[in-house]
Amino acid sequence: MRHALTTVLAAVSFTSIAAAQTPPETPPVTPPAQSEIGAAVAKDMDAMMALYRDLHANPELSLKEVNTAAKLAKRLKALKYDVTEKVGGTGVVAVMKNGTGPVLLIRADMDALPVVEQTGLDFASKVRTKTPEGVETGVMHACGHDTHMTAFIETAKLLAARKDQWKGTLVMILQPAEEVGKGARDMLEDGLYTRFPRPTHALAFHDAANLEAGVIGYTPGYALANVDSVDIDVKGVGGHGAYPQTAKDPIVLGSRIVTSLQTLVSREQDPQDPAVVTVGSFQGGAKHNIIPDEAKLLLTVRSYSDETRAKLIEGIRRIARGEAIAAGMPQDKMPVVSVKDEFTPSTYNPPEFAEEMAGLLKTHFPDGRVVKTTAVMGGEDFGRFYRADKSIKSFIFWVGGVPAEKMAAAQAGQISLPSLHSPFWAPQADKVIATGSEAMTVLALDILKKD
Repeated sequence: MRHALTTVLAAVSFTSIAAAQTPPETPPVTPPAQSEIGAAVAKDMDAMMALYRDLHANPELSLKEVNTAAKLAKRLKALKYDVTEKVGGTGVVAVMKNGTGPVLLIRADMDALPVVEQTGLDFASKVRTKTPEGVETGVMHACGHDTHMTAFIETAKLLAARKDQWKGTLVMILQPAEEVGKGARDMLEDGLYTRFPRPTHALAFHDAANLEAGVIGYTPGYALANVDSVDIDVKGVGGHGAYPQTAKDPIVLGSRIVTSLQTLVSREQDPQDPAVVTVGSFQGGAKHNIIPDEAKLLLTVRSYSDETRAKLIEGIRRIARGEAIAAGMPQDKMPVVSVKDEFTPSTYNPPEFAEEMAGLLKTHFPDGRVVKTTAVMGGEDFGRFYRADKSIKSFIFWVGGVPAEKMAAAQAGQISLPSLHSPFWAPQADKVIATGSEAMTVLALDILKKD
């Protein structure tokens, strides 16, 4: 998940926690009844937590999820799914046909991040590797994909055991490379919708670092943003720092570009249509007294609609060129703007279907466990599955992972919470897994319900 979440929600009790003891003269408080599915999940939690700890301790970077995919494919085969491996690289597709009816795609992402873990967990990752750029790094499930995979396996098990309660086709997919925006695209290009049953519905969830553990959040409409990585190569004429009149300084030009880019959002964008243009890196020069002949800007650009995305990218090109012309740069030294291949499209929950799914979850879980959240500027390539066929009813939701006591302390201003992608992010995994698998199973059984 390429993002930071921004929602504040009230604390909520977890369904499996028994009611507190009451004085003898007071009638006992009856806890919320645990559903049959919730009871089945609770029974499986020891095994699920063992899987989670294994996945957490053995993370793999994007496009390298070989061992992760193999161990989970083995579990799906044992559950009698028809399993195909190496779809779109390391992706796994597991199909279970159970008569005529809807075709439901359920997705979990597998990749970890180049982060050195600092959670202090007994099973913390000690894995080290090199990135494709040759940088040595630690590897960590700092975005919670290990909880997604664990809940995915539990959901697959629960649905396989309840074939008498549904009809249709399950297409369970384990997707690589979500963090670099390539995995969903690679699976689609490798025939996900032609080699396998084409989905009528699609579901996924993501853990959240700003919601109390066990709370479900949902967002109708745009839920997550378009994410673009943009490079600007700023050309110049190098020279001695003591004689700037003999040079064309790309650092000064780059600085003008940075400041002018801020007007794309503040002065050209409708305030009702949020967008972000952030310059995350400014690289130029190597010595105090040398004007370099080149500088480089690295940007992240966020939007919701494709029209706004195109407008922002065109604006970046226009501003870069305009500032270069104003600086007197010749035509052969105009800045070069490159949109990287890491594009993650926005994720859209068709509103009517989102409200339908949320209503079902609100009926199933106790009051307060399911809340509406605002859209975020983070990215999630789950949106590609809907974009490839907009007749699909698609829904992604959040499952909070912050322990209740930490959420209370944060709300009181006593601590700051780590975000997703932080080396300190350690969700309350049992509640994320239990809630995610129960919610996914409830939704799946409704989508695939018998007449």
